[in-house]
Amino acid sequence: MEHEKLLDLKNISLSFGQDKILDRINLYVRDKEFVTLLGPSGCGKTTTLRIIGGFQTPDEGDVLFEGKRINDVPPYKRKVNTVFQRYALFPHLNVFDNVAFGLKVNKVPPAEIKQRVLKMLEVVDLKGFEKRRVTKLSGGQQQRVAIARALVNQPKVLLLDEPLGALDLKLRKEMQIELKRIQKQLGITFIYVTHDQEEALSMSDTIVVMKGGEIQQIGTPEDVYNEPKNAFVADFIGESNIFDAVMLKDCLVRFSGHEFACVDKGFDANQPVDIVIRPEDIELTAPEHSVLSGVVTSCIFKGVHYEMNVSCEGLDWMIHSTKGRAIGEQVGISFTPNDIHIMNKMFKGAQNEILGEIIAPNTLSMLGCELNVQTDLPEGTKVNVTIAPDAIEVVSPDQSHLIVWLESLIYKGRYNELIVYHMETDSEIILHSMLDEQVATNIGIRFDESRLILTAQEVESVEG
Repeated sequence: MEHEKLLDLKNISLSFGQDKILDRINLYVRDKEFVTLLGPSGCGKTTTLRIIGGFQTPDEGDVLFEGKRINDVPPYKRKVNTVFQRYALFPHLNVFDNVAFGLKVNKVPPAEIKQRVLKMLEVVDLKGFEKRRVTKLSGGQQQRVAIARALVNQPKVLLLDEPLGALDLKLRKEMQIELKRIQKQLGITFIYVTHDQEEALSMSDTIVVMKGGEIQQIGTPEDVYNEPKNAFVADFIGESNIFDAVMLKDCLVRFSGHEFACVDKGFDANQPVDIVIRPEDIELTAPEHSVLSGVVTSCIFKGVHYEMNVSCEGLDWMIHSTKGRAIGEQVGISFTPNDIHIMNKMFKGAQNEILGEIIAPNTLSMLGCELNVQTDLPEGTKVNVTIAPDAIEVVSPDQSHLIVWLESLIYKGRYNELIVYHMETDSEIILHSMLDEQVATNIGIRFDESRLILTAQEVESVEG
């Protein structure tokens, strides 16, 4: 039976100065659902959580809880509690008093406090720890105390902001199981924030993938992994081979110099697309048995499988197999039509189309910078500037034409595809680079001025 809608975010936007943190996001959460907000640093997931908790007020949009608008309701009046990465426990209090703190503030009768605290400590597997000092607990135990303190107040929604980030790998995996068990046992809604795709896949009923203040995809873990909406989602959720391709017609795609049958439909004829093939969906065969063949360039044992890189016709493939191959071995690459997933490109065009103006002889003003160009166009001419992605270079800030914000970086088999954002002009730019840059940071870019294509804008005549 489908649970009722509990929380609804409608057209939520928020900016800090010129920085747009959330851009008209829409999301609803059902009662008793485990929802994970997943994305890189700076994508807006924690801000979304703070808006739900009442710690931040959106510039635009409505937050509805059980059908009622709660934008102006303070945090302490919402049926919501939050667990942060830093647990903020009271070091001078024992476990019982830490968990009981909120109940005492709300003047709950002592007998009820004792009953509720002991029951909650049993739920989080801390029965018998009531008199223990929190400073004497392990990191995992302290986290359980923080969860018990939040849950003892009986919220309808528990917000968790990267609560496992401070734990070691083994304990983090154990707590993933524990959190899911607690959520199911208590039957309340969890909204969980993380940048760890394994956490999202292992715990969630629903995953919300975010980038640059926008929601990229909402779906079950299986849907998001097996049917990513775009290259960003495919790259962020699990390992992927992501390549440029052309959709020739329904169920036929061309990439790596060959045509392949697939199962996707509804794209335009000859439409540029991205394809993703997961490493575990590829079978290595004898070279003569496959359309594609290449040379193994690396082979690493990962415990349950070998991770291999195969260089094939200019593309670098990642392949997972239970059988390793020798470096330098010639192999065939085989997959089925169902293994090829077709995605719309994140960037609308293959080229950058930017508006500019000739402000002096051979001088172009574009995106707030001045560039030297060879042109006969007169001063004052408005122009459309076409720039190929490989005509833009990542450089140090002191050598750059522009400082931009790196929204995403995706390896496309032979180069990294970067999408950057120029805040002052609210412009997105696509470029290709062999450099690995840190997403969600500022980088410098420089245009190859000799490769800019200028076209005078048509001026509409006005008849008198």
